Amino acid sequence: MKRYVIDTNALISFVTDRNLEQQRKIAPLFESAAQMKAVILCHQHVLTEFIYVLDRIYQVPKDEIGRMIKDLIEMPGIEVIQELDFKTILSWWPDPIPDFGDALIAAAGKARSRAMVVTFDRKFATKLKALGINTYIL
Repeated sequence: MKRYVIDTNALISFVTDRNLEQQRKIAPLFESAAQMKAVILCHQHVLTEFIYVLDRIYQVPKDEIGRMIKDLIEMPGIEVIQELDFKTILSWWPDPIPDFGDALIAAAGKARSRAMVVTFDRKFATKLKALGINTYIL
């Protein structure tokens, strides 16, 4: 079964209409997970960023965000991960990965060598590939 580590932008694109092309690209991955044909690994940091962006940027009511999180973590094929490998994160942040959250996702991808990091960010994907991390570019 394929395993994917999802980044915040992919999750936000799935639940919002901010970019319909991105939403169209990420939806099959979630459908595959819901059918237990794949596993999406979602780091708790991604959930924290997701909550922040929906609350502060999109001004989604907190109770609605809470329902989204509950639905997500109860969805078949979704696993919330919490481990942090600060040694690896700090070896990649701020160089070659200037965004701390991206460095954390890269470390999660490295820790799960058979999982692919899912992202729309081509620059990030290039850095991941250079670090030997499997990448799925949407």
